[in-house]
Amino acid sequence: MSAPLPGPPDPWAPSEMPAFRGKPPYVMTEMIAAEPAHAERLLHRLADDEGFAALADALRAAADADHPIVTTGCGTSEHAAMAVAALLTEALGREVRSVQALELLHRPPSAGLLVAISHEGGTHATNEAIGAARAAGARTALITAGSGSPGAGLAELVVPTGEQDQSWCHTIGYLSPMLVGLALARRVSGTKPDIAAIRALIDVSSDTRSASDAAAGLGGLDRLLVAGSGVDAITARELALKAAEGSHLPTAAYELETLLHGHLAAADRWTGLVLVHTGSASGPIAERVTRLLGAARALRVATAGILSADAAEAIGDDLTPAGRIVLPHTGRVAGSAGSLLASTIALQLLTERLARMRGVNPDTLGREDPAQASAHGG
Repeated sequence: MSAPLPGPPDPWAPSEMPAFRGKPPYVMTEMIAAEPAHAERLLHRLADDEGFAALADALRAAADADHPIVTTGCGTSEHAAMAVAALLTEALGREVRSVQALELLHRPPSAGLLVAISHEGGTHATNEAIGAARAAGARTALITAGSGSPGAGLAELVVPTGEQDQSWCHTIGYLSPMLVGLALARRVSGTKPDIAAIRALIDVSSDTRSASDAAAGLGGLDRLLVAGSGVDAITARELALKAAEGSHLPTAAYELETLLHGHLAAADRWTGLVLVHTGSASGPIAERVTRLLGAARALRVATAGILSADAAEAIGDDLTPAGRIVLPHTGRVAGSAGSLLASTIALQLLTERLARMRGVNPDTLGREDPAQASAHGG
C-alpha cells in the first residue's frame, strides 16, 4: 500500500471500532503492508516540521543542562516510549528514562523534559502525566497522530505523525513514534536518517512464510512466553501485548535472564516460547540465549525465534522447533535503531498470522464481545 493513510478526524474524536472482518485480510494486514511507504513519507515530513525541530532543540538543551529527560506512554505507546528512550540514550550519551504514565503521577519531573507518546492523543493516564509534569515545572512534548487531540492541547510541543492507524491492534501506532525517535536521535547527533535504508529494512511485509510457520507451531498452545534482552526486551513486550490482544493467546514477556530464574517451573509442552535475539552470536547474552533455549527443549516447550542473521547461523534449528524468523541485515541502520526496526515487522507479522491460525479478528481487540467492551469502558 503506497497511498497515505487517513489523518485524525477534525474536529478530534476518539476512533470507532473497526468494522469486523470475518476473514483476512484484516485491517491490521493492510496497516502492516502500509508501513514502508508510511515510514518514508513520515521521515521526509519531519525534516520540515517545526514541532520536530523544536523538540530536537529542547532535547539538546536538556542534555546540555544535565536535566532529566523522560519518555512515557501506555500500552503500545509505552513500548514505543521505551524504544525512543533507548534511541535517545544512544545518541545523547546519557540516560533517557522511560516511565509508565500512571507512575509519573506519583513523582512527575519538576525540571527537564517529558516526551509523551499517545497515538490518538486521548489516553487518560498519559494526558494526566503531561499535565502533572507541566504543573511541576518540566517542559512537555507529545508525539501523536495529529495536533487537535486533548493530549496535544496539554503539551507545550507537539510532533504530529500525520497518519492514523486504522486497526485497534496498532502497528502504525508503534512504528510512527519509533521513527520520530530515530529522527530525533539523528538530529541531536548532527546526522540525518538514511531514509532509503530504513525503508528497505522494513519493506519485508510480503514475506510471510516464516511468520506463518511459527504461528502454526505456536497457535494451538495454552500460553506463550516471550523473552529478550536489552532493546530486544522492548520487542518482546510489544509482541506479548500484540499476541494477547490480537490473537487472544495468553502471553507474557520477560527479560531474558528473569525467565531463567523461576518462571520456567510452570512451563510444559502446552507452553510456547518466542526468543527475540537481534544481537551477536557470541558473548554473555548469546550464552544465556543458548541456556534458555536448551532449558525450553528439556521441558518440551515449543520454541520459535526472531533472530538476527548472525544469531540464526549459530543457533541450531533443533532449538527453535516451532520455527524462526530471520531478520534482514540492518546494513546502514546501525545500533539500536536497526534492531528495533528490523524486529518490528517480524513481531507484527507473527501476531497477524497467529490471529489467522486461531480464527481471531485482531482489529477489534475482542470488543465486539459485550463483556470485553464493558471491561474496557465500552
